[in-house]
Amino acid sequence: MPAQFDLTGQTALVTGAGRGIGRAVAVALAAAGADVVLHARRAADLDDVAREVTAAGRTAARWILDLSDPARVADAAAGIGPIDILVNNAGLIRRGPSAEQSLTEWRKVLDTNLDAVFVLTRTLGSGMLRRGHGRVVMIASLLSFQGGFNVAAYTASKHAVAGLTKALANEWTERGVLVNAIAPGYIATANTRPLREDAERELAIRRRIPAGRWGRPEDVAGAAVFLASPAAGYVAGHVLAVDGGWLAR
Repeated sequence: MPAQFDLTGQTALVTGAGRGIGRAVAVALAAAGADVVLHARRAADLDDVAREVTAAGRTAARWILDLSDPARVADAAAGIGPIDILVNNAGLIRRGPSAEQSLTEWRKVLDTNLDAVFVLTRTLGSGMLRRGHGRVVMIASLLSFQGGFNVAAYTASKHAVAGLTKALANEWTERGVLVNAIAPGYIATANTRPLREDAERELAIRRRIPAGRWGRPEDVAGAAVFLASPAAGYVAGHVLAVDGGWLAR
């Protein structure tokens, strides 16, 4: 592996690592040499990805926590140990007309997608700042740039994640901690299954993507390895779209 992409000796934490983008990112980081702390709400959700990480010759620890309760995140994260790379991937989406969305549902999405992200990043980032080195990769969204439809809370949270990425980069870059984000396009995961099961909507989306297909979790994983690696040593506060050209159309 080229030295500029080598993560040997580093430890990464990936939230929402049990499936989809989180799983692909965790496996890719392990393939690049990183040991990985895998997060999920249930330990059993991590069995398959843990096997993939260990098959790559890296250690796979588990961190089990429901991130929808941000008040618990700081104390729980304090016991993880030093983390060199944090990938904030876990997220929640609720679909439905905004006029019918309850404040409870709104708050649950923001608690998971924004508040827990801030608390976890602040907690683990403090250690990075003390050591003078670290990487934070946020998983944003196309809806960090667009409004979407029937996903107001999710859209608000992902706009905020993009802003938080830039704000932290302004504060932390000169201290050796680089904060960036990836904005995945339409990726074939459990979160997008309702869209893919709607034949008319699926076709309309696919026709608008210059690449001509939905993305795969592995398409996002390479970008995460890049942003975590020495190759991205002069990249800070950037939101990298991995969208098959969607935003360019």
